[in-house]
Amino acid sequence: MTHVISPASRAVAPPTAPSAGPSPSVFSTLGQDAPAGLVVFLVALPLCLGISLASGAPLLAGVVSGIVGGVVVSLLSGSHVSVSGPAAGLTIIMLSAIATLGSFSAVLTATVVAGALQLVLGVARAGIIALYFPAAVIRGMLAAIGIILILKQIPHFFGADRDYFEDMEFLQFDGLNTFSALRAATRAISPGSVLVGAVSLALLLAWDRPVVRRQAWARLVPGALVAVVTAVGLNQVLHALAPAWQVRPEHLVRLPVVTSLGQLAGAITWPDWSALQRPATYGVAFTIAIVASLETLLSIEAVDNLDPQKRHTPPNRELLAQGAGNIVSALLGGLPLTAVIVRSSANIAAGARSRMAAFIHGMLLLASLLFLGRVLNLIPLAALAAVLLLVGYKLTKPALYRGQWQLGWAQFGPFIFTIVAVLFTDLLKGVSIGLVLGFFFILKDNAKAGSYLRPDTSPDADTDDRLHLRLPEHVSFLNKASIVTTLEQLPTGSRVLLDGSRSDVIDHDVLEAIEAFRQAAPARGIELELRGIRQVALAGH
Repeated sequence: MTHVISPASRAVAPPTAPSAGPSPSVFSTLGQDAPAGLVVFLVALPLCLGISLASGAPLLAGVVSGIVGGVVVSLLSGSHVSVSGPAAGLTIIMLSAIATLGSFSAVLTATVVAGALQLVLGVARAGIIALYFPAAVIRGMLAAIGIILILKQIPHFFGADRDYFEDMEFLQFDGLNTFSALRAATRAISPGSVLVGAVSLALLLAWDRPVVRRQAWARLVPGALVAVVTAVGLNQVLHALAPAWQVRPEHLVRLPVVTSLGQLAGAITWPDWSALQRPATYGVAFTIAIVASLETLLSIEAVDNLDPQKRHTPPNRELLAQGAGNIVSALLGGLPLTAVIVRSSANIAAGARSRMAAFIHGMLLLASLLFLGRVLNLIPLAALAAVLLLVGYKLTKPALYRGQWQLGWAQFGPFIFTIVAVLFTDLLKGVSIGLVLGFFFILKDNAKAGSYLRPDTSPDADTDDRLHLRLPEHVSFLNKASIVTTLEQLPTGSRVLLDGSRSDVIDHDVLEAIEAFRQAAPARGIELELRGIRQVALAGH
């Protein structure tokens, strides 16, 4: 409960985004967006398949979700460079949902309801929560994802991983964890995968060299495409000349091969609308909607942080876009989707300038499903792991740690604790821990700067020794600690003016604390005058 002192004292217009002039045509940056979309497509394809596998869903479901995220969400979203698709953070929820509802088709119905709930959240402007994520926590989340990408892709790079391609959690589905998987990978190295991965990584590093980037032809061809094509060719050479060294089939992309639209329609799982009659469906829908929305809001904050042009994504519009995307994805048999950091980071690293890159990636996923299955199944995962290793390094460069350290412990603490928490749990749990620590530092800072105490120099001051304690414009419960501390430290026998005349809102908890002090002040010989502050009745008095 709050006390509004002067509700009509001033009219404040809602904040508006600064005008940046007319937006350029999406086709004006096609030269940068098309190669970036191709890179994201190459990275997204095995991620979509891996998440389907981990979710206990048909392999096709992840690809459908990726297509919808690229084609539908990119057109509705206000984000310029984020990419949407199936998210690793929802895999456990999907496994649990399928077990609870008994079938994937029933979960599709719950996902439609979840999409509708996200539309409601967007209309209700719930996206404002994104504005309360501290920058240190967002940077910590990005750095942690960079570390996880490096640690998780090394086994794929070695050709020795049994886990799915975009597992981002510490505890893996194959019974190992992030570090034990690394140890296991060193005992089962595939020479062919290491050779293919090393050549791919060397090409990627060479492509990033200034001497290469200055060449016009190099700017037109993404390094990831060169690395992947080279990897496919090298593996075919190994197949012909040294079969023992070729990349094993389980470490190649495995896209379902569809030869006709009729076969595609027959392979799609459709929603089971009878599930709407079961209360458990709505519990699953609520869980999917909340987790997907939180992960989306975290992702767009992180992506805006990475965007070289520092453009802002409207969070409420993003919730609407994700809600519409989840409805379409579920109707077509796809997994729930969110804005995802891994693909978005790859998109930015590849030079994307507009949402056209995400749209192109979605269209390429669609084309691959219809026409290119056999060709894409020749791509070694080691080559794609090399792409993500470089993306991971760019997310967690040493300069980031130095910069956060120089900002002081109030920034470095939440940053480093978020990294550790995400690394040893998962994205949402780790960020939640970081937010708690960030909130602690906010409370600590508010305890130092909630009010202003100084000698009273106003014309109506009848003595020179009266103290003037002025409350800030908006007094919330966060200011309570500082105000109470200031009042408790007043010397005995003080004359104090407690001034709330410039405050628009004073929280009821603060009013109660002030009233408690007013009643106790005479015992300390303190003469207290209240200005612009109403008295409240204390409970029990």
